[in-house]
Amino acid sequence: MYMDLTYDPEQNDSGMESLTASKDDTPERRPEDSFITPVLGTSPSALTPVTGGPLKEYDDEPDETLSERLWGLTEMFPDRVRSGTYTLTTKTWSGVKSLYGLSRSVMWILASSSVILFAPVIFEVERAQVEEMQKSQQKQVLLGTNTALSGPMPNIPPMPR
Repeated sequence: MYMDLTYDPEQNDSGMESLTASKDDTPERRPEDSFITPVLGTSPSALTPVTGGPLKEYDDEPDETLSERLWGLTEMFPDRVRSGTYTLTTKTWSGVKSLYGLSRSVMWILASSSVILFAPVIFEVERAQVEEMQKSQQKQVLLGTNTALSGPMPNIPPMPR
């Protein structure tokens, strides 16, 4: 197998052209389309692009979403950093979810236990208040309005006959 190793000055490729080329150097969008050349004596609103025509609107390209931008930024980090971030994020999220579930269970246990434990006390206090009101009403009916409001009657012995 024979290879031609002769130098041709017409094919002088140093490889630098490929480094200066941008991803956006397509016929639809050239970098020079976005440059504006000011002309002396014109207002800023009268500026035109280098090509001389109006600025081109690229409506055929959808706007990039935030999630797409963030996903694109992940490519600049090494795999170890990405996997560590993923692990940290998933473990944090599962920890928050389990903490939320645990707090719901604890709150349910505390609420139901307090109702079960304090309900008899509340019922007894309410029953005592109702009995006190009934005694007060009974006293009011038997002795009159003024005596029921004045408080308990002292023990006065009955009058002799």
